[in-house]
Amino acid sequence: MNSGLHARIYDAVRRIPPGMVATYGQIAYLIGMPKAAREVGWALAALRDHHVDRPVPWQRVVNAKGEIRTGKEQIRLLGEEGVEIGANGRIDLKRFGWDGLSEA
Repeated sequence: MNSGLHARIYDAVRRIPPGMVATYGQIAYLIGMPKAAREVGWALAALRDHHVDRPVPWQRVVNAKGEIRTGKEQIRLLGEEGVEIGANGRIDLKRFGWDGLSEA
């Protein structure tokens, strides 16, 4: 595990306000590694196996199409925050997408 990279990713994800989502690529861009979307996914997947000091709202990160790939738990958590998933299985990124500027 690249703990320095993961820490930067987790810090960026913690900035996403409740009720909003960001894409893996957006998080990669925010940490200064615009081609590292896959690494963002790996870092979030690593949360299952590693303890972090502060919670990371991993559920707020989706793919570039606004789709959820991790399952029902993510859908439930986002629903609790008011994020709606369309009949096509996608989140409207224009409506629920985080601009990367505001803080949680």
